[in-house]
Amino acid sequence: MLQPLQRVLGAAGTFPGRPLSWAARSQGRARLSTRGPGERDGGLADFSARLAAGPTLRHFLRNASPAQGTRHQLEEPEEPAPYLTSSILEEARRKVYLETYGCQMNVNDTEIAWAILQKSGYLRTHQLEEADVILLVTCSVREKAEQAIWNRLRHLTALKSKRLRSQAPLRIGILGCMAERLREEILHREKLVDIVAGPDAYRDLPRLLTVAESGQQAANVLLSLDETYADVLPVQTSPDATSAFVSITRGCDNMCSYCIVPFTRGRERSRPVASILRAVRMLSDQVLQLIQERHNICKQLHLPAQSGSSRILEAMRRGYTREAYLELVQHVRDSIPGVSLSSDFIAGFCGETEGDHQQTVSLLRQVRYNVGFLFAYSMRQKTRAYHRLQDDVPAEVKRRRLEELISVFREEATRVNGAMVGRSQLVLVEGPSKRSAAQLCGRNDGNIRVVFPDTEMEDGPGSGALVRAQPGDYVLVKITSASSQTLKGVLLRRTTLRESAARL
Repeated sequence: MLQPLQRVLGAAGTFPGRPLSWAARSQGRARLSTRGPGERDGGLADFSARLAAGPTLRHFLRNASPAQGTRHQLEEPEEPAPYLTSSILEEARRKVYLETYGCQMNVNDTEIAWAILQKSGYLRTHQLEEADVILLVTCSVREKAEQAIWNRLRHLTALKSKRLRSQAPLRIGILGCMAERLREEILHREKLVDIVAGPDAYRDLPRLLTVAESGQQAANVLLSLDETYADVLPVQTSPDATSAFVSITRGCDNMCSYCIVPFTRGRERSRPVASILRAVRMLSDQVLQLIQERHNICKQLHLPAQSGSSRILEAMRRGYTREAYLELVQHVRDSIPGVSLSSDFIAGFCGETEGDHQQTVSLLRQVRYNVGFLFAYSMRQKTRAYHRLQDDVPAEVKRRRLEELISVFREEATRVNGAMVGRSQLVLVEGPSKRSAAQLCGRNDGNIRVVFPDTEMEDGPGSGALVRAQPGDYVLVKITSASSQTLKGVLLRRTTLRESAARL
């Protein structure tokens, strides 16, 4: 049954003029077709030679029916596709242009498809005229969305016909929901398209494009019960993107009477929790890296702890332990040297013992926050604690514990802030100080309040001109004293973010 694909298709030179198709049933329906009427014998021979050394039927089915117990083993190294040799990839270096239509799932699909193609040696272009491969990630939720694709295909076909003979042929592909719903029509209608890939077939894109390079049409529209692309880290396709999505499910089981989604994206299946957490951590790390690299982003993070006791954190349903919190703090400080940290703490939560309280005290000393927000616990109606726990810490005990937490915080924050005395700080001017009209107030790079005299200063290095600081200005302030909440200093001169970054 699972014999080399060449035996299924036939020997070189025996392809009939009509389309050749192969169908397999495994958790869905698959169609794999190749077309090339009028192709030269050399092209067919070359294609058959690739098939002879290529994958077996098992290769295409192995992801459709994973062995029991191995479904979520995501760290297993991925073997290279046997039909993509390193020489083919190096010689090709084909440029791909991706165009997305429809919902956020299609945006995510585009990022998945690009991650797979990038790994297979393809290059990305944002210029349509430079593309060797144009892929449209499509939507079928409304007829208007599909009509937009048909119109776009006619435009791209005209572009394809104008391609210079000295250039490699332009290949056009339809991906996503419309590919799943209208696969036969897309392949047959005016021969506009070279490849068709459904939402669960993006891993097969390198092979489909390899088939297309021989002048054949190729399609894979297998709907899987298991494919979630859990091991594929999406690569953002827009260099100016300001948001990112983490997909947690694919498909839908609701079967609403008006909706095509279950038929184009298949049955609902959830992505493994471990892969979701991995994706979120990756995005978090990207945010930390951005904060570290960009001088116009404040180097400050708020990490609310609430308690230093793992037992109390569990009662609060915070979802982490003391150890996990400290690991996060260390990771943040490794990623952003000199980062300023703030936090929230509650004194006297339900069931808190003196031992629990002392663990919170030790956490304050260990982390040494720059800013803290500390409060005694007060029961709130409708909360889980109100219905399930006892507010059993006496008010005077809460007050004493809160005073101790505040005292320890101020002691450690004064020590941390005191390390800045004698150093120059870049300060964003906010306006007059609340305590004195003769002073200005602003924030340094760690979001710590800085107070300094409202005096004339030099307007930039060596300019000789004297100006007064205005709200929104960046100024250099030399720190002369520090408390747990405020830095004080003397005004040096006005500056800019660019100049300040150059000094670092």
